[in-house]
Amino acid sequence: MKHLHGIGLLLLLAVWGCTNNPKQDTTEEGMAQFADESEFQTAHDEPEPLDFDARGERITFPTPDGKTGSAYALMAGEKTNKYLLVIHEWWGLNDHIKAEAERLYEQLGDVHVLALDMYDGKVATTREKAGQYMKAMTDARGKAIVQGALNKAGGDARVGTIGWCFGGGWSLQASILAGEQGEACVIYYGMPVQKADALAPLEAPMLGIFAEQDGWITPEVVNEFESLAQATGKSIEVHQFDAKHAFANPSNPQYDAEATRKANALALEFLQEHL
Repeated sequence: MKHLHGIGLLLLLAVWGCTNNPKQDTTEEGMAQFADESEFQTAHDEPEPLDFDARGERITFPTPDGKTGSAYALMAGEKTNKYLLVIHEWWGLNDHIKAEAERLYEQLGDVHVLALDMYDGKVATTREKAGQYMKAMTDARGKAIVQGALNKAGGDARVGTIGWCFGGGWSLQASILAGEQGEACVIYYGMPVQKADALAPLEAPMLGIFAEQDGWITPEVVNEFESLAQATGKSIEVHQFDAKHAFANPSNPQYDAEATRKANALALEFLQEHL
């Protein structure tokens, strides 16, 4: 029976690897495949300026591709080896994301928080620019930035990740790269990987926060990912809210304050438990 069960699992994983909808096969493209879609663009209202008194500082670090990465850093006062990597939406590392990083820093207490700049200093204020920046950021560069941040944290660091939309997918990628150092991965409506071999290095438990009315990270995509995670022995907890894509962004016309309150509470509890 064990032999037959193993064959069944292998066949199931083979099906996942071979029958993906081309639009949903995002191992390389992630959210960037939607950048030119007018409906996707209009689902993201251009962010308004935020009255924000920054308390963190910009830090830089070498990346494996011979370049330099940067992050908005809030370093814990007490000596700790716990780090949270915060990854921005398609707009870039703007004040809204810095404010989220500060909120998490205050709530978690003894964790270093690094909000990564995946666009190397570029911040979009229009949908057109956001789409351009998201498409221009290569998978190789993104992984180099994440790895540079992991190297900065050090080999003994315990690492959590969190991100929204574009950053939700990269939160998962960052936790995959963290491997055994990964302690917690929070994904807000980001495109997940869809192949078993891509998910294999992940050690961190996952919390997925998704929207039932999302036209891109659809409930079907979410359910398939949850099944893949379970079939490959990964720890995953999924919550789907009756809301639209990017519902947790206050600058978005689809912002849902009540769903955001519940989602943020779930994320905080998850990070406190695992990180």
